[in-house]
Amino acid sequence: MKTELFHLHALSALHVGTGQAVGTVDLPIARAKATNLPLVPGSALKGVLRDEFAGNADQALLFGPERINDADSAHAGAVAFGDAHLLLLPVRSLAGVMAWATCPFVLGRYAADARRAGKAGLPPVPPTVRPGTVAVATSSELILHSGKVVFDDLDLHADTGAADAWAQHFATALFADDADSANQFPAHFALLSDADFGFLADTGTEIRARIRINDETGTVAKGALWWEENLPAESVLWGVLGIGPGRVRNAPCSEAQTADKLRAGVGHGKLLQIGGKATVGRGLVRFLTAGGAR
Repeated sequence: MKTELFHLHALSALHVGTGQAVGTVDLPIARAKATNLPLVPGSALKGVLRDEFAGNADQALLFGPERINDADSAHAGAVAFGDAHLLLLPVRSLAGVMAWATCPFVLGRYAADARRAGKAGLPPVPPTVRPGTVAVATSSELILHSGKVVFDDLDLHADTGAADAWAQHFATALFADDADSANQFPAHFALLSDADFGFLADTGTEIRARIRINDETGTVAKGALWWEENLPAESVLWGVLGIGPGRVRNAPCSEAQTADKLRAGVGHGKLLQIGGKATVGRGLVRFLTAGGAR
């Protein structure tokens, strides 16, 4: 099976929920059990992409049949979808407005998946970043006159130039077709310690209040106030696609042909809507495939 890396770049707040709540937030987002970092389940991405192929003769080959009427028509789809994991978290900065933050733990997992997908030439993953310190690019706009960087409630010492290589990598990977954004990205990139990034991933998501209005009184309907969690706009996630040969009987299709069919229907930079709350502007993302950028 061939593997390909993909990125999701959120253009609006993103809500892929769990369907249940155990805390004060009524509708939390999905998170990985071990790390508690936000994710988008592969099933959500598969469903959205299947809809993009509605009416396309390749839909069943890529995603499997929508209905199985008998044993002869049963087959698995040629594409396997991994979960999309949080890669870059947008955080509020006292200087420079906003930063895209990540950490060595996340970069290590990302680099491992990239190598499995055949990508070479990635920058080395820093073994550690000390808590209370942030590595930024040489061109960073995040540093105050005091030499400090302030993200939300974190007051950090800046290590200038230590993040140049990764800043350039992501600028190219995410904005290959947008020179202005690619040039601006390094100035807003930040590499935090695992502990500081984990803190921001827990506390730096958006919590929005939602209400329903009573048509007769024009006020909030009784019991109709709830709270929703979202990944903020500009969040970036990554995942892996597994691409195999087609399994439709009497219709041979190689891995390379499967990949071509997928790219033909969902090209690099395709705009998708993922998750819930679409009618109030949530879930608009750019779907970026490493293969599609070539």
